[in-house]
Amino acid sequence: MRITMLGTGTSQGIPMIGCPCEVCQSSDPRDKRLRPAIHIEVAGLSLVVDIGPDFRQQMLRANITDIDAILVTHEHNDHIAGLDDVRPYNFLRNKNMPVYGLNRVGEALKQRFPYIFQVTNKYPGAPCVDFHAINEHTPFTIKNTIIQPIAVMHGKLPILGFRINDFAYLTDVHHIEAGEFSKLQNLDTLILSALHHRPHHSHMTLEEALATIDVIRPKTTYLMHMSHLMGLHAEISQMLPENVFFGYDGLVIDSR
Repeated sequence: MRITMLGTGTSQGIPMIGCPCEVCQSSDPRDKRLRPAIHIEVAGLSLVVDIGPDFRQQMLRANITDIDAILVTHEHNDHIAGLDDVRPYNFLRNKNMPVYGLNRVGEALKQRFPYIFQVTNKYPGAPCVDFHAINEHTPFTIKNTIIQPIAVMHGKLPILGFRINDFAYLTDVHHIEAGEFSKLQNLDTLILSALHHRPHHSHMTLEEALATIDVIRPKTTYLMHMSHLMGLHAEISQMLPENVFFGYDGLVIDSR
């Protein structure tokens, strides 16, 4: 399995518009963070998790010429705003784009993008999407690859993470209910969000993320969804324990 970190920033991205801080003004490319998303290649399957406002730029930068499906963690703008940009895949591959998410996410997409889901008199150039409702209890299969949804809490909002083989992806996490930790045993690789150093109503701090990693005990962890308040990649990464790393846009990870 190969995972590409397409975006490792927060909802505003880094640099943030108008911000003079040292992170937003940094020349280190690892401090330039698009909105959160990853690409997964496994057993001939090409998946993207989340399709935010930087989706087009991310696909071009990573040269991803085909996608079999999109998994959506939740319906916030930084995770769904790029849905219209599936059109090239529709046109070039002559297929609808399967999108998987909670039923609540499907309803939000229909409200945000009514022209995509219009049944009659649909505009000929509109994106073609097939939405598949999933839930946190039931694994599902795409092209013989089993995907295990994982329930996590984004503040008070229940959202999904995903496990494939021995890899798990958990973004926008504030906490994980005790019953879900059984789905996270024996991980080779974990990607986990960590916003910054101060307590937040809907995201883990760095300290909280490290404590969660101590419970899950994956072999290797990469942190993402970091704001400019986390600090410079080159400096703050020195604070991390062994086998825990700050992710950055464009990082490619091999996992089992």
